[in-house]
Amino acid sequence: MTQEVRQVDEVSQIPEITKQIEGINQDVGQGRGVYISTYGCQMNVNDTERMYSLLEMQNFAPVDKPEDASLIIINSCSVREKPVHKVYSEVGTFRKMKEKNPDLRIGVGGCVGQQEKENLIKNQPMIDFVFGTDQIDSLPYLVADSFMDREKRISAKFQHRAPYHIETMVRNPGVATFVNITKGCDNFCTFCVVPYTRGREKSRPLQHILTDIRHLVKRGMKEVTLLGQNVNSYSDSDVDFADLMAKVATETEVERIRFTTSHPKDFNQKLADTMAKHQDKIMEYIHLPFQSGSTRVLERMNRIYTREEYLEKIAMLRKSIPNVVFSTDIIVGFPGETEEDFQDTMKMVQEGGFETIFAFKYSPRPFTKAAKFEDQISEEVKTERLNRLFDMHDKMSFELVKRYEGQILKVLVENTDREEGKVHGRSTGNKLVHLKGTPDLIGKTVDVRITRAFPATFHGELVQ
Repeated sequence: MTQEVRQVDEVSQIPEITKQIEGINQDVGQGRGVYISTYGCQMNVNDTERMYSLLEMQNFAPVDKPEDASLIIINSCSVREKPVHKVYSEVGTFRKMKEKNPDLRIGVGGCVGQQEKENLIKNQPMIDFVFGTDQIDSLPYLVADSFMDREKRISAKFQHRAPYHIETMVRNPGVATFVNITKGCDNFCTFCVVPYTRGREKSRPLQHILTDIRHLVKRGMKEVTLLGQNVNSYSDSDVDFADLMAKVATETEVERIRFTTSHPKDFNQKLADTMAKHQDKIMEYIHLPFQSGSTRVLERMNRIYTREEYLEKIAMLRKSIPNVVFSTDIIVGFPGETEEDFQDTMKMVQEGGFETIFAFKYSPRPFTKAAKFEDQISEEVKTERLNRLFDMHDKMSFELVKRYEGQILKVLVENTDREEGKVHGRSTGNKLVHLKGTPDLIGKTVDVRITRAFPATFHGELVQ
């Protein structure tokens, strides 16, 4: 017998529960546990924080293990193929829990929820509800409805015309946290599923962002990362991303400002000058994906810049911000990539002087143009090229970071280490630094002399 699946695409359409929600939403959880499994980008991490906050309002208690939960949510990523498979695999591991506890509810959100919709419930009958990236605020209604009956529900409609109005909800902001400023993307790179899983680009109102940051500062936040799929294309009336950065620097008490992820086409001289002018607050670290070092491949990717134009941006930023630190994203084995194209990518890494790279094999994604290209590269070739890239960069990065040894860096201490008597934090250039110290250093910016520098982590000593 086929179970009915109800499409619930707007909160106002959820039957009856909308009339009752004010009376029941404070205690739907009844103190029961909720576990959210999260993987993907910082946007997903931030979305999970929002989900936890919404569910705590319903009296659900976060737990560390799915075995202790009465509600399990998988907040998933679909940028590459493997995370999609991971969702199905992870749901399968919950089978015994569901058999032991029939009242256990399992939901799937994030980009996989948006992309797969009814396929998730069809292929995994243990899933009780699915919701998309634009429907996080409807989660309390979906959960309440799910616990009231056993009918499966899907809520995955984009609210294209609705303005991007959210309240930043962070339970424990700590020293450093994220604030969403944009969502979605209008670039339609031929390899990327984001416009289909996150929707078209929207920017939050300037004053909402400033208000959120001020509130978080009062709760102890020292560093904010402005977050968006294409963060530097932010626009609110006549305010662009450079204007926003300047206002965060001058009109809030936050000590440090970062941002991710930026697109090369939207990085202009005005933004570089703003970063240089406010370097007392805006960190000199820039994550600037180039994806491929071949102009021919970049054109097929619809990246809207050439190899030469990207390198000109790097040169412009180095001139404006001499101590700038770059990281980048790279796709290896894009359809039609030749050995010559790949060598251009290898040279780009060297010419750009990237201390950190995030490189991945191309993975065909649903709805994207590149998935239909006929000249796909074999897995063997993609793997071999990726390994070559990592081998080259490993040697290069060890040499690049040696310059930090002996330097004194400003480090914002974020937390204690697993090793007793040690703490860790990040430098202005986004280097993870470990040092001897006590918990009373958390939240303080201290001078640290770097004693050993490795590509991923630094070790140092406190300068009294």
